[in-house]
Amino acid sequence: MKKIIIWHNNSCSKSNSAKCFLEDNGIEFDVRNYLENPPSKDEIKEVLKKLNISVKELIRDSEKLYIDLNIKNVEDENILLNFMVENPILIQRPILISNEKAYIARPPKKIEDIINEF
Repeated sequence: MKKIIIWHNNSCSKSNSAKCFLEDNGIEFDVRNYLENPPSKDEIKEVLKKLNISVKELIRDSEKLYIDLNIKNVEDENILLNFMVENPILIQRPILISNEKAYIARPPKKIEDIINEF
């Protein structure tokens, strides 16, 4: 299995569940607390390629900040990327990343299937 990085938020139960799953199953991984160490625009673009999703799909539209910033109707991907760089709380979590692939590990029970893909 390839080395995995988890974009993790300690305050998120789903992120903590994914991290615990990795630990409990002896899977080697590195933790990136992406709120303390936010990804750059290029890093987000790379993860989007690995996820094979749009910028809009990576945004947590359930966050209060999403509503406060009034970005629901923003379609410009560059503007959306800037919002995520400036406000990493808007990024979906947890994200498991290897050199070739990435997965949003939600719901937590999905993680077992995801790990087999690495």
